[in-house]
Amino acid sequence: MAACSPKVESPPVAAEQIPATPTPPAPTPRPAPSPAPASASGPAAALPMLDEGDAQAKSLGYVADAARADRTRFPTLVAGSRCGNCALYRGTDSDSAAPCQLFPGRSVAAAGWCSAWAKKA
Repeated sequence: MAACSPKVESPPVAAEQIPATPTPPAPTPRPAPSPAPASASGPAAALPMLDEGDAQAKSLGYVADAARADRTRFPTLVAGSRCGNCALYRGTDSDSAAPCQLFPGRSVAAAGWCSAWAKKA
């Protein structure tokens, strides 16, 4: 006679209450260490010099002395152009060598030249 008896619902079971514990804040990140100061001998002191035999250097006609630039291969060579007065050179007028944007991780001679030379503004 279960079909004829009134339906009795059991009371809802109370869910266990777990006390909420606050999540500890994330640790504050430490600032990155400062880069080592540049040495007194200029920005290129820690970088190796670009080898004229390097594949990229050869393709651009790089030479450490602009007087040796191949004028036959590069007839558009501008008189007086050299790495030290190029827009891609990252040194100052007093540096004998400095990084170049074309050769990351290496320095070029200020007296050098390559076919990517662009007049410094």
